[in-house]
Amino acid sequence: MKPKQYHNNKNDQKPFVCKVCGLTVSPAGAGTQHRNHCPRCLSSLHLDIEPGDRKSDCGGIMDAVAVWVRKGGEWAIIHRCRKCGHLSSNRSAADDDPYKLLSLAVKPLADPPFPLERLEEIARLTKREEK
Repeated sequence: MKPKQYHNNKNDQKPFVCKVCGLTVSPAGAGTQHRNHCPRCLSSLHLDIEPGDRKSDCGGIMDAVAVWVRKGGEWAIIHRCRKCGHLSSNRSAADDDPYKLLSLAVKPLADPPFPLERLEEIARLTKREEK
């Protein structure tokens, strides 16, 4: 068994092939020293316990499931591991697919946790309960 290689800045600069969409991903264009997800499909790998430590033994695919806005307006991507369910937040990169980011941002509006056709009825019931 090979010893586990941990995070260092030199490894961050190497291209990698995305395990989900097959894109060869280069650090160039990311706008950061650390490339941790695919700019096309936004997927990542579960490699860290703490950001950058490369100490996780899971190795599962991390799907982009949401976005949030950090203080100062910077967008970050919420990833969830397919294998263990771990959640993490990663800064968006300069070359991330803007359509993919927007689709994550509007997903709760496009697929709400209640039936849209009953929205009027739900609003009426809510008003009655408030009285």
